[in-house]
Amino acid sequence: MDQAIENETVVQGVALSGGCSVAKVCRFNERRHENLPMFHLDQDGVEREHGRVDRAIDVVDTHLETIRKRVETEVGKAEAEIFVAHRMILKDPDVVHRIHDFIDTHSMNAEASVAQAFDYYESRLLKLESEVFRDRANDIGEVKHRLLDVLSDLQPTLQCQGEAHCQRGRNRIVVADELTPAMTVDLDASGILGFITRRGGVNSHGAILARALGIPAISGVGDLMDRLPCGTEVLVNGGTGSVVIWPLPETIAKAGNCRREAIVQVEVVEPIAAYRVLANVNTLADLEPALAMKAEGIGLYRTEIEVIAAGRYFSEDEWTDRMVRMVRAMQGKPVTIRLLDVGSDKTLPFMDIPPEENPSLGWRGLRLLLGRPELLGVQARALARASMHGPVNVLYPMVVDVDQFREGRRLFDEAIRGCPSGTLRHGVMFEVPSACLAADALLDVADFGSIGTNDLLQYFFAVDRDNERVAYDYHANRPVFWNLIRSIVDEARRRGKTVSVCGELAGDPDQVGRLYQAGIRDVSVSARRIPAIRTAYGALNKPRENQPGGNAA
Repeated sequence: MDQAIENETVVQGVALSGGCSVAKVCRFNERRHENLPMFHLDQDGVEREHGRVDRAIDVVDTHLETIRKRVETEVGKAEAEIFVAHRMILKDPDVVHRIHDFIDTHSMNAEASVAQAFDYYESRLLKLESEVFRDRANDIGEVKHRLLDVLSDLQPTLQCQGEAHCQRGRNRIVVADELTPAMTVDLDASGILGFITRRGGVNSHGAILARALGIPAISGVGDLMDRLPCGTEVLVNGGTGSVVIWPLPETIAKAGNCRREAIVQVEVVEPIAAYRVLANVNTLADLEPALAMKAEGIGLYRTEIEVIAAGRYFSEDEWTDRMVRMVRAMQGKPVTIRLLDVGSDKTLPFMDIPPEENPSLGWRGLRLLLGRPELLGVQARALARASMHGPVNVLYPMVVDVDQFREGRRLFDEAIRGCPSGTLRHGVMFEVPSACLAADALLDVADFGSIGTNDLLQYFFAVDRDNERVAYDYHANRPVFWNLIRSIVDEARRRGKTVSVCGELAGDPDQVGRLYQAGIRDVSVSARRIPAIRTAYGALNKPRENQPGGNAA
């Protein structure tokens, strides 16, 4: 390991999962397979190694199914599909044949044959340009490690495992080369305060699980990994992607809402009439915590997350089932469902979206839906059917201007012609600067709006939030940004329409005052952030609750 850092040092990484924590570091044991036995076999040994491989596959398969059931119960069905994909990799005929063929052809032991076979497929994916395929190499590597653990009788551990001070990740921030699903389920995720990794994409299965579990995670920290021994205190901000090593007391105080221990139980804070707090949900599993925290509705259902996790697009009946369950659960409270927001920035192999040189500015969001109207049509009909059980707000992603929104509405209406429906309202996602500057025209034809601050900050300030070299510039602390927010709210108020905020900014207690001053009265945040946001609002000057002003959010 390189020389450890001894003074406060700030390093910028890539944000994978929001939230903020302060804790000591535990390093994941990346080296447990460094000294794998590799030896040549006689004929009897060849048969023995074939049997060892088959038994190891059966053991891992059983273990993955056990994990799948646990994750489905504790997290959600979509996240559990990750482990279905791992079982498919494990039992892929080509992979299994390559392992056995290597044993026969080279007379090598099981460990060497498993490593060779999986390394072959992993290296091929890593050479591809698509980030999604590179992330899937992570899944192949994880299945390989599970097989090697069984063959070598090892367990995934932390480097300090067995030492008196080891907490097995409890109230610690885990440092590893890559964030994998195994790290979130084989370790006690309920006690882990964060993850810092050398590499890993936003759409990797490990990142999806971290977001579902509410664990802050940051990747892309490079050489920092080699300078963080166990016990180093760090502050991780999963919203901005920053890591502070040995943070000073004033740095921690400035961070405000960073937690120092795992959230086991969040205290419910009652709703406040003047500041409505709704819930962001990624999967149906998020409904239970949203209801437990007394969310005043669903402000954003990101329909693409379940698709990404499942690795396939859903049928109309499958979408209808999800949306009906959500509408029924909220019992008349607002339910805002965003149409599929994917593109070459969130490439899905099964959707046949061509790679692009600049995917953030490419064929994504509503542009993609207009180009692939069958995707919009399936969701439109499911939304119409769901609206028979309660009012539904339909949110159009990445809208550029009023003509594009009108075309999306036209395709939606065309898709549901003849389909029974209830109350459907159509809204605009304000996350592209051109849409924000055309808020007057858009709010003339849209029923409501929602400000997506994550993408808006990126496009407004021309900063790639996933690029660690420039991500320091990804923040809202500039007057021009708040002037833009106020202008959207003003246009909504003039028309008697609502505009909410649903990005990471909405879930930051330190921004509640600014949002309120900008005229925002509705925000949508992850369920666990609801109490903190209501508490932060309660700390504002009480007379504000009695000031005149419409509900502009």
